[in-house]
Amino acid sequence: MLLARKVIGFYLEDIETPLGRFINLAITSLVLVSSAIFVIETYPISNNLKEILDSVDIIILGIFAVEYLLRFWCADSKVKYFFSLYSLLDLLAILPFFIGLVNISFIRILRWFRILRLVRFIQKKFLFERISSEDSIIFARILFTLFAIVFIYSGLIYQVEHPINPNFNTFLDAVYFSVVTMTTVGFGDVTPVSQVGRLLAVLMIMTGVALIPWQVGNLIRQFIKASNQVETLCPICQLSLHDADAQYCKICGTKLAKSL
Repeated sequence: MLLARKVIGFYLEDIETPLGRFINLAITSLVLVSSAIFVIETYPISNNLKEILDSVDIIILGIFAVEYLLRFWCADSKVKYFFSLYSLLDLLAILPFFIGLVNISFIRILRWFRILRLVRFIQKKFLFERISSEDSIIFARILFTLFAIVFIYSGLIYQVEHPINPNFNTFLDAVYFSVVTMTTVGFGDVTPVSQVGRLLAVLMIMTGVALIPWQVGNLIRQFIKASNQVETLCPICQLSLHDADAQYCKICGTKLAKSL
């Protein structure tokens, strides 16, 4: 039993072996498919297609639930794992599956947080296996952060406003509102009417004022930093990009073939 826990736990975290990469790539794909299903269902579709998408979503949620239980079972410290960031994100992703069994409809709002499960893979060099520069990985993480913020806020405002507000017909309407609100442009042609919707709009503005300039600033700094680097392959760690005047590798300290 202990051996089985170690083996399963290893492959759930591993990204080096073919099986580990396949498992993690499959989970990543399911997250994206599930998010796409939510977006598609905000548009007018036939009942047959909706039933198919709902069935696929239930299957995906079931897989997520099994994965969560396996990770919990394999954890050395159950309490520490339960309160970890990744565990809480995973739990947010599967709560609609379990609580939905007792028909609490508002819990479906949590489904928009499922995109955050990708944080587990963004933190690794898993989605960027062909990127040798750590700066490029940071760049991708910043883009993902901005995307996730807009996606989640758009999903939440759509879930809250769509039943009572004709201005929120589709997910694209919600994206439009989120972007113009978070960038503090505020055209005013689309406005929330519910109290919860207005609260979300306030949170969007606060996020836009505080977080987006910070992330965009990081993005610009990465662009400037990348423009000052040249390609020189380190013979030890294989890092390909270094500062123009670097004589030693910044990762492993190996002397570079030539001074740049």
